[in-house]
Amino acid sequence: MGSIDQPSQAPDQNMLAVVKRQRIQDFFFHKVTLSFSLLVLFALLGIIISLLINAWPSLAKFGFQFIWRVEWDIVNEEFGAAIAIFGTLVSALIALLIAVPLSFGIALFLTETCPTALRRPLGTAIELLAAVPSIIYGMFGLFIFAPLFAEYGQPALQSTLGQMPLIGSLFGGAMNGVGILAAGIVLAFMIVPFIAAVMRDVFEIVPPILRESAYGLGCTTWEVVRSIVLPYTQKGVIGGVMLGLGRALGETMAVTFVIGNSQRLSASLFSPGTTIASTLANEFGEAADFHLSTLFALGFLLFVITFIVLSLAKIMLIRAENAKGSKT
Repeated sequence: MGSIDQPSQAPDQNMLAVVKRQRIQDFFFHKVTLSFSLLVLFALLGIIISLLINAWPSLAKFGFQFIWRVEWDIVNEEFGAAIAIFGTLVSALIALLIAVPLSFGIALFLTETCPTALRRPLGTAIELLAAVPSIIYGMFGLFIFAPLFAEYGQPALQSTLGQMPLIGSLFGGAMNGVGILAAGIVLAFMIVPFIAAVMRDVFEIVPPILRESAYGLGCTTWEVVRSIVLPYTQKGVIGGVMLGLGRALGETMAVTFVIGNSQRLSASLFSPGTTIASTLANEFGEAADFHLSTLFALGFLLFVITFIVLSLAKIMLIRAENAKGSKT
């Protein structure tokens, strides 16, 4: 009997050794991946803490009024973030209003109606545009786009939209090619490749059987997109838009070239302005003491604005999912 039981115990011992080795591997794999995740969290906390420490003198002096103060007097150390916040939000909003429809159309063309021979070259071209450095967009905006915009674009806008009630004041003023509107358009050029690439990728993951079933029922291409593609890829589409918005909010060099870099508030989109990122780029190298603390406070506000925008997008996604679940 002992000779019969001996061979059966060997596989059991080998199996136990394999299980033990796998548990050790899983333990170390879990700890390594956990450390990677915590590293990102600690880096984020470090950035927040360092910004707060350096910005505290300015925040302690002005308090919450710093957000809506419009003064920017370096000599007398009187600062406010309202002008920079206004330029940041308005230029990013203009960029989204232009880029989202264009990106949506590009992604739909590539995934729904584009000939197979052109799909890969066009997709590669869009991905290459996303890799162009921002300073190249800035040089293009200043030396090529701004003169053309001043000669053709701004006069056309002023003679049409500028004559309309309510919104006419947005398109008045001097037409020199640079300003908040020019910055928004250049930002749109920059974020279109990002949003279009993400939308294209999420549109491609829609199961073909869903599209074929809808077409088999007699749906048009737009009906398939509206009723099948968009509901299925809602999270990915919003994620792509948020990616583009984050790029627009934090863009520095391209905006610095074309926004005019003026610390003044105006109702006209043609007038020069500034953003948080462009203010930091222009003044950080020569700032000292309290002025430097104020620039850190602007950086902290930019972080807060980005966090709020992303949080609102997440809340919107959760509500959309809940509404979809209640309907079903």
